[in-house]
Amino acid sequence: MQSASVHKEVSENAPAGEAVKPASAPEAPRLIAPATAAVQKATRGRLAPGFAAKLNLLVDLLLVVVALMGSTVLMGHALQLGNLDLWLLLGVAGLVWLLLGTALCLYDPRFSDRAPLDDLALVSITVVSVTGLLYLVRLLIAGGMPVVALSFFPLLLWLSVVGLRQFVFRRLAVREEPIDEALILGIGAMGRLTGEHLAEHGRRRVTGYLAFSNEQTNANSPKPLLGKVGELEDVLCRVPVDVVYISGNVQKHGQEMQAAIKLCERFGIPFALPAHPFRMDRARPEHNHAVADGYLHFVTYAPRPHQMAIKRLFDIISSTAGLVVLSPLLISVAVIIKLTSRGPIFFQQKRVGLHGKPFNMLKFRSMVVNAEELRLKLEAQNEQSGPVFKIKNDPRITGIGRFIRKYSIDELPQLLNVLRGEMSVVGPRPPLPAEVEKYAAWQRRRLSVRPGLTCIWQVSGRNQISFEEWMYLDMQYIDNWTLLTDLGLILKTVPVVITGNGAS
Repeated sequence: MQSASVHKEVSENAPAGEAVKPASAPEAPRLIAPATAAVQKATRGRLAPGFAAKLNLLVDLLLVVVALMGSTVLMGHALQLGNLDLWLLLGVAGLVWLLLGTALCLYDPRFSDRAPLDDLALVSITVVSVTGLLYLVRLLIAGGMPVVALSFFPLLLWLSVVGLRQFVFRRLAVREEPIDEALILGIGAMGRLTGEHLAEHGRRRVTGYLAFSNEQTNANSPKPLLGKVGELEDVLCRVPVDVVYISGNVQKHGQEMQAAIKLCERFGIPFALPAHPFRMDRARPEHNHAVADGYLHFVTYAPRPHQMAIKRLFDIISSTAGLVVLSPLLISVAVIIKLTSRGPIFFQQKRVGLHGKPFNMLKFRSMVVNAEELRLKLEAQNEQSGPVFKIKNDPRITGIGRFIRKYSIDELPQLLNVLRGEMSVVGPRPPLPAEVEKYAAWQRRRLSVRPGLTCIWQVSGRNQISFEEWMYLDMQYIDNWTLLTDLGLILKTVPVVITGNGAS
């Protein structure tokens, strides 16, 4: 669990801060811009993001069980429902399918448009792997006796999984709400067509457009129009964006496109450039999936989709296990807080997450109810550099609050944030909106990854290091991330939490 965060110094009753809404263009006449009409048409009756992938996973796990039992029956064997070996084999089959499916990104919504043949290959690998392991486990636990018959298992499982993925879940995924927010630079033909394509086929919602300096706006311009490309930095500071499509012409907009690239690199925001700056009559890309939307996509860190999938699986399992195992402690702390001070047990604080998207971070309340009023009187005593507030002996902290903060117990409710996908076990601590407003452009790159419970800063002195050093440590984590890095940070965090080192 993560050690005490420097954000504890900021009042738990600080104003959450409303998200700044982008300035909308004047209301258009009855003639609606083509891109706007396409968005409205495409977003009617949409399902929740990731719904198809989650349902697909649950159905596939059920199919694993059905295929295993069906194979046994087809081979003329009776189902030994009272045999523990049977349930062990079912559990192993389901667990291995879950692990392999996660590692191969079979259920990652970002890959819902994967080529059918690629999907077929990945499912085949998973089916063969699960079957081989089941043969081995059956041999070990039952000496080869037919607790379950595996002869028809791979065929039954492969046919059912492939059939449902191709004819049900792939079509279902198209009806989901977009997962990411896209900003499009350019309101010319390319920008408008990009917006229409994303609305009809993509997994991204167009949050707005910026016009290049030599592009004229009119009633038919795509909307919402947020301004000019020269205002990109201001827009990125105000509006959560997952990817920027730079839909310009190199000959006409080359200088502005280059400036936009540099800005996206500093912010750590993924961006996409037109894949075909030249007109071609016959030539085609060698690998169509690389430019499926007509763009080359770039990120500011080494993409590791399979490791990221395993990281998310670890987050889900560890947060669920943590909530179950620590439930007696959580209940005890909640009761003590309620009995020893006036106010709610839990505190929800607005924090900034991945790509600037706000969420409510959960904590046990460790301060008095009027902490914000008292903070205004204590501003002059701030001991922390940068846009954060901290004093060593904060008089706003309650008696139980000082103890749970020292040992990071107040952060335990954030396991719910991890389970919901708003946070990860390891990652830069989520900042307050007021802090992000004061970030330099290079510091905003820490928002390019999912925030976490612990990171390098938590095991490197915490409140004893400066704000700028803290930011550099987060950049070091982002640039060098691997699963082994996360494991090392988790192991280092445990003794820091136990000793309360650097916390206040």
